[in-house]
Parts: sequence; structure tokens; C-alpha cells
Amino acid sequence: MLVATPIGNLGDLSPRALAALRDADAVLCEDSRVTGGLLARQGIAATMIPLHEHNEAAQAPRLVERMAAGESFALVSDAGTPLVSDPGYRLVRAAIAAGIQVSAVPGPNAAVMALALSGLPPHPFLFLGFLPARSGPRAAELSRLRGIERAGLSATLVLYEAPHRLAEALAALAEALGPERPAAVARELTKRFEEVRRGSLGDLAAHYATAEARGEICILVGPAPEEAAAGAADIDAALRAALAGGMSLRDAAASVAAATGVKKREVYARALALDTTPEPG
Repeated sequence: MLVATPIGNLGDLSPRALAALRDADAVLCEDSRVTGGLLARQGIAATMIPLHEHNEAAQAPRLVERMAAGESFALVSDAGTPLVSDPGYRLVRAAIAAGIQVSAVPGPNAAVMALALSGLPPHPFLFLGFLPARSGPRAAELSRLRGIERAGLSATLVLYEAPHRLAEALAALAEALGPERPAAVARELTKRFEEVRRGSLGDLAAHYATAEARGEICILVGPAPEEAAAGAADIDAALRAALAGGMSLRDAAASVAAATGVKKREVYARALALDTTPEPG
């Protein structure tokens, strides 16, 4: 049983979720300290089994064997809906493959709540989870995303981000997607200091360059406007970003070619020219 838990306000724990946690033979959790605190506040004494990104691959076969023998488990994340940028996918896939029924108790989800509060088009939307933490891979991922948008994707983008990376993530988004793109930053959802700040990517990047951000954070970016196919300036900008992030010439060319749909040999030729020509200014 996949059980959604509160993302902040404990009043959001549903009666069905409480029952599922009480009735399970064990609760599978990311961090027993977090889940143990939640269970204690609800007066639930339950066996907890850690299930996180470092042990899920090894744990999944053993847990499936126990489920096949008749045991029932409640899977929770530290907050929100399991599997959404949290562990559990490998276990769910293994259980399904073994013919075990998997069910869920719906409940809080930060991405969907932030989308509803953002003021941006609610559908279609594309949930991207976390961007890469390092600047090079992040630039490559955003370049790939721009290529998909140029190919026709028009959707509100929803991302999670850590507080200490918010400013640089917003700056990277503004550079890759355009500073005028409408956006929103939602944080501390359902908690006392809940905040949704709306504006352009450029304005939000400037604000959080100096303002401290705390708590769990969602970034939302409005759909891309219609535009022409990638031109030489777009390709050069994407190459410079990838090279500045530490990618090799060949890898940068391959990444930008995949993102823009331009032939790899053409992008590689431009990358060679960029690498040997000083930047203007």
C-alpha cells in the first residue's frame, strides 16, 4: 500500500492513511526518525523498515518474497506521495512483476498543490523532479528541454529544488528558457509561512539572489511561447553554457545536437569555432 503523508500540516493525514499505517505488518520508510515521529504523534506503534535510494535495489526482492508469503506493507516517503521524486519505484515494479496487487491511499503532493496555486496554466504540465545539481549537467538538461520545446512542447514545467540551490537554479532557468518566461516559486506549502511568489524568471532569479529561501521548494515555469527553430545564436549560447559547465567539446556538441535537432557534425563544427575564437567583449 502506497500511503501519502503530510507535506507540512499534520491535519492533512487522512483517516484512510492512518488505518493503513496501523494495519500494516511493517511501514517502509525513507528515514525512520521522520516517520517514527509521525507515527508517535498518532499513537501508532509499528515496525519500520528503511527503504531509500541506497538500499532499495537490494531490499526489493526480499520484500516481494515477504509480500508473496502474505505480509502487507505500507510504503511512505518523508513527506507527500511516495515515488514522486522519492524511493519506491523499484519495489513497485518488482511487486507488479510478481503479480502482487499494489494499491494506494491518495493525499498531499507538493507539485500538484504548487501548480494549482501558481496562476500558471494547469494542463498540460510536465513534472521534472530535481535538476542536476552541477552546473554543466544542469545546463545540458535545460538545453535538451529547450530543444523539446522548440519541437512543439507547450506545458507548464514543475520542478523541485533545494533551498541552497534555488538562486542558481532560477538563474540557469532564466538563461536557458528566457528571463521573461512567467514563473512562480512555492515554498513551505501547508505550513505557517507558506509563500507563493509569482513573476518572470528574471525577476525571481534577481529576488532570490539576495533573499534567503527556506523549506521545501517548487519552481514552476509557464509554457514556452511559439518560436522559430533554433538559430545559430541559440546553438552558440547552448554550446557556451555546456562548455562553461565543464563538458568536453565532443560531449557538448552531442548534447546540444540532441537538444536542438541540428545535425551533430554541424554543431561540432560550431563548437570547434567557439573553442578557438575569443568570446566578444
